[in-house]
Amino acid sequence: MAAESGDETTKVERGLDRLVGATSWIWLVLVGVILAGVLLRVVFGIGRIELEELQWHLYAVGFLVGIVGCAIHDRHVRVDVFREGMSLRRRDWVDLYGLLLFQLPFLLLVCWSGVPLVFDSFATGERSGSAGGLPFRWILKGALPLAFGCLLAATGARTYTVARRLFDAPRHREPAPAGESDSA
Repeated sequence: MAAESGDETTKVERGLDRLVGATSWIWLVLVGVILAGVLLRVVFGIGRIELEELQWHLYAVGFLVGIVGCAIHDRHVRVDVFREGMSLRRRDWVDLYGLLLFQLPFLLLVCWSGVPLVFDSFATGERSGSAGGLPFRWILKGALPLAFGCLLAATGARTYTVARRLFDAPRHREPAPAGESDSA
């Protein structure tokens, strides 16, 4: 399940990939919580706000972890209309600039600004504003900087891999698929 770049797969990517795989069970828990909420409401006429909030919390954590998985496997959304006509080397240059100029600064900003929110939430004992809602809101808020920290690590590993292909000896470059040129 490791990233596809073969020997260029870093220990960071492998570790994050294991973390993503280990937390994939969250989707089954989410389905169970949804089913329990629906059964309670439809069959017994009981609405539980904590189950509804738990659904959103699990959904948020699942997607945050999923984003890390997409970054590890380089499967995130791109504007393929432009990318299709590029050589592998040019794609690497676009990736490198995108990682360094956009993704890394954004991730650093989210981590830097998110951590104080978690500490404030913990210090004040923040809980849901809804009657019967979930306590310990800091746990959910902590998922954001934690996931973005993992995404930061995955982005660092990806930046390393791309830079290595661009600047190291040709042996580190992936072979071009049939019909594609490796020239810029």
